[in-house]
Amino acid sequence: MSDVIQTPPEMTPAEDLAPIGERVIARIKTVFDPEIPVNVYDLGLIYNIDVATNEDKTYNVKIDMTLTSPNCPIADEIPLRVQEAVSKDEGARDVKVTLVWDPPWDKSRMTDEARMQLDMF
Repeated sequence: MSDVIQTPPEMTPAEDLAPIGERVIARIKTVFDPEIPVNVYDLGLIYNIDVATNEDKTYNVKIDMTLTSPNCPIADEIPLRVQEAVSKDEGARDVKVTLVWDPPWDKSRMTDEARMQLDMF
């Protein structure tokens, strides 16, 4: 699982983006797969988060995520929920979520907390 906060070199240094990245992750953690009582971040569905700040102190976010299965009945909804959740942050200007299938998700991407909650050790 990658929760890397990246930005082009001409933008704000990554260490200055840490508070924004923490806010983005906190927003993502409000999104749950309705069939699994764990948020999508702790499930390991978020592969990458790229943040870039704008001159007006707003920021743009690009998120790569997957789902536990390509056959998920609400595959279209969950990325939209992530986008909506992050977009609610006062500084977010542009939030794009891309659904990716490579590498495929597996339970090794889950946090220890998620594994404990789902009894998957």
